[in-house]
Amino acid sequence: MNATLVELLQTAKVYDLEQPRYAGMPIYPSHKPGYFYALYRRHRDGYRPEVNGPRTGSSGVLTMMEHSGTHIDALCHQACGLKMYDDIPVEAVESSTGYSKLGIETVPPLLCRGVLLDVAGWKGERRLARKSSITADELKHCASAEKVEVCAGDVLVVRTGFGAKWDDEAEYLQAAGVGKTGSMWAAECGVVAVGIDNMSWDIPEERDPDTGANLFAHAYLLPKKGIFIIENLNLEKLASERQYCFAFIGIPLKFNGATGSPLRPLALV
Repeated sequence: MNATLVELLQTAKVYDLEQPRYAGMPIYPSHKPGYFYALYRRHRDGYRPEVNGPRTGSSGVLTMMEHSGTHIDALCHQACGLKMYDDIPVEAVESSTGYSKLGIETVPPLLCRGVLLDVAGWKGERRLARKSSITADELKHCASAEKVEVCAGDVLVVRTGFGAKWDDEAEYLQAAGVGKTGSMWAAECGVVAVGIDNMSWDIPEERDPDTGANLFAHAYLLPKKGIFIIENLNLEKLASERQYCFAFIGIPLKFNGATGSPLRPLALV
C-alpha cells in the first residue's frame, strides 16, 4: 500500500454517520416491525469446562427490513411504470427470492468525495420546519455559503436537523425532505449517491403534479438516473464541526438480489 495513503488514514478524523439500531428505533410504517434481535445461544448454555475448558460462546438471531436504520437503496428497490434502471422490465428479473439484476450485491463500494449541505445550519435553525421541502435554489445557496461545489462522482448528503430526533419516532417521521427540483439538481450535478438524515430523502406526502408520483426522487433517481439513495444518516457531529467536504466510505453488504442493505457510512477528514 502507498505509504502516503497509510499515513493519511492514520491521521484522519473519522465521523461515524450511522444511527444506532435497536428495537423501537424509528421505522417507516410500511417497513414495520422492522427490527428484532434476540440471543439464540447464551454463554451459560454452553458452559462445559470438562469439554471446552473455560471458553464459552454466544450468538443471536437478527431479523430486520433492508430499509430500516441507516441503509442504502439498490436500483431494484424502485420502478417507474414497472421499468427499473436501464429500462429493465420488473417481471423479467423479479422472483420470490429477489432480483436477478440490479440487486444490492451489484452496488460497488462507495469510496469517493462526500459533500455535506447543512441546510438547517445555513438557515440558522436547529431543524427545518416539519415536512418542509428543500428546493434546488436552497441547495445551491447553501453550497455557495459553505464555499463547496457538488461535482460528478460525489456523494451528496443533506442535513435537515431531524437526525437529532432519532430517539423520538413520532417527531422523526415529521422530517423535512428534498423536493423535486432539489432531486433533479442533484442528478444534474452527476452525483453517484445522495443521503439525508430522514427516513426517505423525499417527503412521503408530497406528490409530483406532473407525473402524479409520490416519493418523486425514488421514481427518478433510482430507476431513471441510477443514483443510489442513503437514508437515516447521523450528520450532527459532521455539521457541528463544519466538515463540508470529506472522504466518504460506504460499503453495502452483498445480499444477492436484495433491494437494500444496512450501511455504516464513514466520513474521513
